[in-house]
Amino acid sequence: MQLPKVTVAVPTLGDSAVISDCLRALANQTLADFEVYVVDNSGKNQTEGWESSWPGVKFLRNARNVGYGAAINQVWRASQAEFIAALNDDAVPAPEWLAALVAAMPRFEIGMAASQVRMPGGMLDSAGMNIARDGSSRQRGHGESPADYSKRADVLCPSGSAALYRRAMLEETGGFEESFFLYCEDTDLGLRARWRGWECVYAPGAVVEHRYSQSAGRASRLKAYHVERNRLWLAVRNFPRKRLLLLPWFTAVRYLYHLLAMLGGRGKAGEFVQGGGSAFALAGVVVRAHWDTLKRLPALLRERRAIAASRRIEPLQMSKMLDRHRISLRRVAEL
Repeated sequence: MQLPKVTVAVPTLGDSAVISDCLRALANQTLADFEVYVVDNSGKNQTEGWESSWPGVKFLRNARNVGYGAAINQVWRASQAEFIAALNDDAVPAPEWLAALVAAMPRFEIGMAASQVRMPGGMLDSAGMNIARDGSSRQRGHGESPADYSKRADVLCPSGSAALYRRAMLEETGGFEESFFLYCEDTDLGLRARWRGWECVYAPGAVVEHRYSQSAGRASRLKAYHVERNRLWLAVRNFPRKRLLLLPWFTAVRYLYHLLAMLGGRGKAGEFVQGGGSAFALAGVVVRAHWDTLKRLPALLRERRAIAASRRIEPLQMSKMLDRHRISLRRVAEL
């Protein structure tokens, strides 16, 4: 039996109203040679009986929420396809989505492909990812017109909301770091792949509409904690030494920009306060994220040494790459 070329992994918490549009869109793909796995992370068997509604879709059900990256890893290990596509359950791909992603990866060295992810209304959510000097990663082109991102381009890494990964790259890097649980795991994987010399391309024809951050909330404590903790973790694990030493300075600068943005009602900090949170609550989230990073620092440093031992490019090359795909700290605070 011929193996499918692509396996699509769709983690979900079991909201049938959300995922139905996603699965219908996958059924209408122009690429025929693929399979779909839905990973039920609800811990409550929310997808029980869905097989009759979605014939051909395979289901994996977890006793607890293992996190987004772990769910993608489950599908990668269960399948044998050459490519693994990650897709949020609240993302609706255009019919040419998969075909455009596969076509963007003709060379073996290209290990990742980024989609053109749009928000409802048509503005851009993501055209790949950028990274700031403090380790914060944000969507390239967020809030801008898709017309300004109509050309294929080299990007740092894809947004995990709608991405294509080469199996060989996942096998070499070990896939997503499951301890991240939620947020930044896509950037961490991308940086580890980059250390090993894998490339990433943005495929503008791979269009997806994404209802942004529906599951965790646009500016919730859950999101704020994981984003802040995980950007520290990925920096410790992946940043060249000189950049890592400067991390506290650039972190302090971003916090100042966040404070100014919050006072002006802008950015995620402003959104957090407008949603009923307080500046003190946000500060508590930041303290917790740093404390949990300190507690895990010995393990993070061991992981850093393992990543460094397997690198195929030099730290100077990595630093130049990070600079090419940099987003300013002020921009991070205002998004």
